[in-house]
Amino acid sequence: MRALSQEDCKAARAYLNWKAGDLADAAGVSIDTLRSFESGRSKTLSASNQAAIMKALEAQGIQFLEDGQVAAGPGVAVKAQG
Repeated sequence: MRALSQEDCKAARAYLNWKAGDLADAAGVSIDTLRSFESGRSKTLSASNQAAIMKALEAQGIQFLEDGQVAAGPGVAVKAQG
């Protein structure tokens, strides 16, 4: 699993039109943890918090792209509904 960046976290929330509290609730992490990470006050998340956040976003259709998976590099996308 690749590391979750602050930019990817914020972009994924924006795709879902979620507030920070929505993601914190869905992932079971504190809103302070999430806000600290997204603002850059904290550069990393614990492995368990990162996994919980990514799992919550993936459950809503967010796909985390690896470097080289698309021309633009790593990022997030919404999975096609099929």
